[in-house]
Amino acid sequence: MPNISSVSEFLLLAFADTRELQLLHFALFLGIYLAALLGNGLILSAVACHHRLHTPMYFFLLNLALLDLGCISTTLPKAMANALWDTRAISYQGCALQVFLYVLLIASEFYLLTIMSYDRYVAICKPLHYGSLLGSRACAQMAAAAWGSGFLNAVLHTASTFSLPLCRGNAVDQFFCEIPQILKLSCSETCLREVVLLEVSLCLTFACFIFISFSYVQIFRAVLRMPSEQGRHKAFSTCLPHLAVVSLMVSTAMFAYLKPPSISSPSHDLVVAFLYSVVPPALNPLIYSMRNKDLKYGVRKLFLYMPLKHY
Repeated sequence: MPNISSVSEFLLLAFADTRELQLLHFALFLGIYLAALLGNGLILSAVACHHRLHTPMYFFLLNLALLDLGCISTTLPKAMANALWDTRAISYQGCALQVFLYVLLIASEFYLLTIMSYDRYVAICKPLHYGSLLGSRACAQMAAAAWGSGFLNAVLHTASTFSLPLCRGNAVDQFFCEIPQILKLSCSETCLREVVLLEVSLCLTFACFIFISFSYVQIFRAVLRMPSEQGRHKAFSTCLPHLAVVSLMVSTAMFAYLKPPSISSPSHDLVVAFLYSVVPPALNPLIYSMRNKDLKYGVRKLFLYMPLKHY
């Protein structure tokens, strides 16, 4: 049985076989990547530069933008390079790094979205306690907990996955290195260890989802009791973007991992993986800025300030 040390590289799944389609995919990926860089970069700059946006909600949004930038930068540039240079190879170390970063970022993002739901719950249901419950120190600790939990997840999963011996080739049926696809290459019974870790992570994710759902039940009950229509509209406008981001992330991931095997195929799985790994980081800035007047104001001020600074 070949040992894992005999694998020096993995072969990723290509989006297309013909050169014309490969170049078309490269151009499409480049456009999406630049849009994600621009959108998340504007949110980072606007929140960092304007004191009006130095609140807990925007502090967490800044962290979300960082995670989105990291998430899309972990998967898409390599897919773009493979499409441009007509190759499928990724080194063993590069694959391990991609798994580590992706798990770190995606886990941290979901934990952060859970914290953001708590932020909205306190802001709407307990407004008088907002300053005491979500002070700057508490926000920093919660953000650090989200990043730290993601880091711990990433270390455990990466170490467990890449300690397995591989005997079923080195072709990964995905456009980036993903744990379930790498596990398919293993013929070791120790694979059970990683499956248990995945199940524990899914249980934690489900617990976060329950917490988010409970928070929004309480939020909607509080909003519907508000006497002012303007107050209800303002409350909904701060909650709906977060709810849309959570729904987009959860729905695409659930469809990817819980779909029946009968409708599974490499090309179908490729498209689904693209939807949950690339589309949310690119769309999140648009979702958050669509109905957020303060964020739009911050971005406008950013553009107005740049020419003045130049002179």
